[in-house]
Amino acid sequence: MQAEAQAKVDKKRDKIESKILDSQERAFWDVHRPVPGCVNTTEADIKKSSRMKQPHKTRKSVYGLQNDIRSHSPAHAPAPEVKEPTEEEMRHQIQHWQAQLDRHRLKMSKVAESLLSYTEQYVEYDPFFTSPEPSNPWISDDITVWELETSKEPGQQRVKRWGYGINEVLKDPVGREQFLKFLESEFSSENLRFWLAVQEVKKRPIREVPTRVQEIWQEFLAPGAPSAINVDSKSYDKTTQNVKDPGRYAFEDAQEHIYKLMKSDSYSRFLRSTFYQELLQAKKKVNNWLRRLDV
Repeated sequence: MQAEAQAKVDKKRDKIESKILDSQERAFWDVHRPVPGCVNTTEADIKKSSRMKQPHKTRKSVYGLQNDIRSHSPAHAPAPEVKEPTEEEMRHQIQHWQAQLDRHRLKMSKVAESLLSYTEQYVEYDPFFTSPEPSNPWISDDITVWELETSKEPGQQRVKRWGYGINEVLKDPVGREQFLKFLESEFSSENLRFWLAVQEVKKRPIREVPTRVQEIWQEFLAPGAPSAINVDSKSYDKTTQNVKDPGRYAFEDAQEHIYKLMKSDSYSRFLRSTFYQELLQAKKKVNNWLRRLDV
């Protein structure tokens, strides 16, 4: 109803008023014109332009009238030309499908099993499911956690978590400290010290990075370095080139190589050592500490 009323109002307008409104609309679109490359509908009729660019093919009929030979039925539409693939393209396609066949795919049952085992492993560290021991001092007014922190003795839960993977050791300050002590006892701490030094470089101000990169190079990788580390030739060559233009990630390749070495060798020996097994017995010390606090 509103559209009909508007149409009646438009019909009652005289020509002068219509021209004024048309000029105002054109002025509006001149200011808010479309971006370059778009068709300006106020200046050109899109349908008319498309008909001019693609004229219809006509033919004379037997009655002297012009008939359009184009069929509007999709069944009679001309099929697009298909380009025959070259031998090189076929070879690349075959290699692609062979690579897809060789890809390792996990079954959904295996994925679900892995997620369940991960959840069961870490559920005791989630305070939403398991109440922490000792309790949170901000909730229970129990300062046992802070007392244990000052004692520098990690609890059993914390030490147990280090056995889940090397990343759990490296992201825990106390874990890194204990891991470093173990490696120092075996005279093989240079790998971990190099890894920690590279991590520290990534957090330094950019103006200090070049100097620190040179210090790390001289300590761990330069010929005759006092704490030389063992890296493969490819990583060494890449690092040598990176040090010429020092940046935060100059030692990225060497750090990744050292990380893999620690994961496969040093970390495994750490878990099997009596040093780690003794740390696991920290629960007894914690219980004794709690008894003393209760008294």
